[in-house]
Amino acid sequence: MAVVYAGLMALGAVAAWLATTRRALRQARDRSDRAWTDIDALLRRRHDLTAQLLATVAREVPAEEHVVGGACEALDRAMAASSPLERTEAERRLVTALAGVAALAERHPILGGCGEFVEQQAQLADVEDALLAARRIYNADVRLYRHRLQRAPTVVLRAEPFPEPAYFELDHTRELGVASPWARATLGPGTA
Repeated sequence: MAVVYAGLMALGAVAAWLATTRRALRQARDRSDRAWTDIDALLRRRHDLTAQLLATVAREVPAEEHVVGGACEALDRAMAASSPLERTEAERRLVTALAGVAALAERHPILGGCGEFVEQQAQLADVEDALLAARRIYNADVRLYRHRLQRAPTVVLRAEPFPEPAYFELDHTRELGVASPWARATLGPGTA
């Protein structure tokens, strides 16, 4: 009889461990999903501000329509991307296009003196700062989730789909020599 009780206790312990593992996986998945929602909201805000900025540039410097047109195209692609992997590439292209727009302020002093343009730059810098912080949180949550996925027993993974999310990288644009043109470090003194 003691053997039966010991067997039942062992079976109960295994069942409790599996349930705890499944709950931990769900929590980690939900945290990464919530973190992605924060990034998504910030990217939408960035896209709105970028559209406003491009409208300002098009109005103030109509001769540079090819630069604005390229940035608008990159913005459209970034807005259409959905997954973190697609967004990473689309946002990289958008940042590259925006670097060309930022360079217009140096070539056209009228643009650099436009209060609306300067305010939009400052707002974009705020969004960039928030986006970098949100990306760090998201990637940390994804790292924890992936770690738990690797440690989870196969029986837990078969019972419920636990997809492996992708990291969201923005810093790889620096490898190409193109950092965000709106980051605080590139705006210079007095514009933050």
